Amino acid sequence: MAKSDEQDFTHISENISLKGDISGNSNVRVAGKIIGSVTIQGDLVIEKSGYVEGEIQAKNAIVAGKIQGNITCLEKLTLEQFSIMIGNMKTKQLSIENGACFQGNCSMEERVKAKPTT
Repeated sequence: MAKSDEQDFTHISENISLKGDISGNSNVRVAGKIIGSVTIQGDLVIEKSGYVEGEIQAKNAIVAGKIQGNITCLEKLTLEQFSIMIGNMKTKQLSIENGACFQGNCSMEERVKAKPTT
Protein backbone atom coordinates (compact mmCIF):
# COMPACT_ATOMS: atom_id res chain seq x y z
CA MET A 1 0.00 0.00 0.00
CA ALA A 2 1.40 3.34 -0.98
CA LYS A 3 1.78 5.99 1.70
CA SER A 4 -1.30 8.18 1.48
CA ASP A 5 -1.70 11.72 2.69
CA GLU A 6 -3.40 11.99 6.08
CA GLN A 7 -6.21 13.99 4.47
CA ASP A 8 -7.11 10.96 2.36
CA PHE A 9 -8.19 9.00 5.47
CA THR A 10 -11.34 9.02 7.57
CA HIS A 11 -10.13 8.91 11.18
CA ILE A 12 -11.73 7.07 14.08
CA SER A 13 -9.71 8.61 16.90
CA GLU A 14 -8.52 6.95 20.09
CA ASN A 15 -11.29 8.51 22.19
CA ILE A 16 -14.07 7.18 19.92
CA SER A 17 -16.02 3.94 20.38
CA LEU A 18 -18.33 3.13 17.49
CA LYS A 19 -20.99 0.42 17.37
CA GLY A 20 -22.35 -0.26 13.87
CA ASP A 21 -21.26 -0.97 10.34
CA ILE A 22 -18.98 1.22 8.24
CA SER A 23 -18.93 1.17 4.46
CA GLY A 24 -17.62 3.46 1.75
CA ASN A 25 -15.08 4.21 -0.93
CA SER A 26 -12.48 6.02 1.19
CA ASN A 27 -9.49 4.99 3.29
CA VAL A 28 -10.04 4.53 7.04
CA ARG A 29 -7.61 4.89 9.96
CA VAL A 30 -8.74 3.41 13.29
CA ALA A 31 -7.17 4.42 16.60
CA GLY A 32 -10.37 3.86 18.60
CA LYS A 33 -12.80 0.96 18.85
CA ILE A 34 -15.27 -0.36 16.25
CA ILE A 35 -17.77 -3.11 16.95
CA GLY A 36 -19.36 -3.94 13.61
CA SER A 37 -18.35 -4.67 10.05
CA VAL A 38 -15.97 -2.48 8.05
CA THR A 39 -16.44 -2.70 4.27
CA ILE A 40 -14.38 -0.18 2.32
CA GLN A 41 -12.97 -0.03 -1.18
CA GLY A 42 -9.90 1.86 0.05
CA ASP A 43 -7.15 1.08 2.53
CA LEU A 44 -7.54 0.33 6.24
CA VAL A 45 -5.00 1.19 8.93
CA ILE A 46 -5.57 -0.06 12.47
CA GLU A 47 -3.20 1.77 14.80
CA LYS A 48 -1.68 0.27 17.99
CA SER A 49 -4.57 1.59 20.07
CA GLY A 50 -7.15 0.47 17.48
CA TYR A 51 -9.57 -2.43 17.91
CA VAL A 52 -12.08 -3.85 15.45
CA GLU A 53 -14.54 -6.60 16.34
CA GLY A 54 -16.38 -7.74 13.23
CA GLU A 55 -15.99 -8.66 9.58
CA ILE A 56 -13.55 -6.54 7.57
CA GLN A 57 -13.16 -6.06 3.84
CA ALA A 58 -10.67 -3.59 2.33
CA LYS A 59 -8.31 -3.18 -0.60
CA ASN A 60 -5.23 -3.21 1.67
CA ALA A 61 -4.84 -3.29 5.44
CA ILE A 62 -2.04 -2.52 7.87
CA VAL A 63 -2.74 -3.77 11.39
CA ALA A 64 -0.79 -2.61 14.44
CA GLY A 65 -3.72 -3.03 16.88
CA LYS A 66 -6.23 -5.83 17.39
CA ILE A 67 -8.82 -7.52 15.17
CA GLN A 68 -11.35 -10.05 16.40
CA GLY A 69 -13.14 -11.27 13.30
CA ASN A 70 -12.45 -12.28 9.72
CA ILE A 71 -10.65 -10.03 7.24
CA THR A 72 -10.59 -10.06 3.44
CA CYS A 73 -8.03 -7.89 1.64
CA LEU A 74 -8.20 -7.68 -2.12
CA GLU A 75 -4.48 -6.89 -2.38
CA LYS A 76 -2.21 -6.95 0.71
CA LEU A 77 -2.56 -7.52 4.46
CA THR A 78 0.25 -6.54 6.83
CA LEU A 79 0.32 -7.58 10.49
CA GLU A 80 2.83 -5.36 12.26
CA GLN A 81 4.87 -6.25 15.33
CA PHE A 82 2.67 -6.74 18.43
CA SER A 83 -0.59 -6.76 16.43
CA ILE A 84 -3.22 -9.35 17.38
CA MET A 85 -5.39 -11.04 14.76
CA ILE A 86 -8.02 -13.54 15.98
CA GLY A 87 -9.99 -14.78 13.00
CA ASN A 88 -9.55 -15.93 9.43
CA MET A 89 -7.64 -14.02 6.78
CA LYS A 90 -8.09 -14.04 3.01
CA THR A 91 -5.68 -11.99 0.91
CA LYS A 92 -3.55 -11.95 -2.20
CA GLN A 93 -0.33 -10.92 -0.37
CA LEU A 94 0.50 -11.35 3.33
CA SER A 95 3.23 -9.87 5.53
CA ILE A 96 3.51 -10.87 9.20
CA GLU A 97 6.19 -9.12 11.23
CA ASN A 98 8.06 -10.84 14.04
CA GLY A 99 6.08 -10.43 17.26
CA ALA A 100 2.64 -10.35 15.64
CA CYS A 101 0.05 -12.80 16.98
CA PHE A 102 -2.29 -14.66 14.63
CA GLN A 103 -4.91 -17.26 15.57
CA GLY A 104 -7.08 -18.60 12.77
CA ASN A 105 -6.82 -19.73 9.16
CA CYS A 106 -5.24 -18.00 6.20
CA SER A 107 -6.18 -18.32 2.55
CA MET A 108 -3.97 -16.72 -0.10
CA GLU A 109 -5.31 -16.62 -3.61
CA GLU A 110 -4.18 -15.08 -6.89
CA ARG A 111 -7.51 -13.28 -7.09
CA VAL A 112 -9.45 -12.45 -3.97
CA LYS A 113 -13.09 -11.71 -4.66
CA ALA A 114 -14.93 -9.06 -2.71
CA LYS A 115 -18.13 -10.11 -0.99
CA PRO A 116 -21.16 -8.38 -2.48
CA THR A 117 -22.38 -5.47 -0.37
CA THR A 118 -26.03 -5.10 0.54
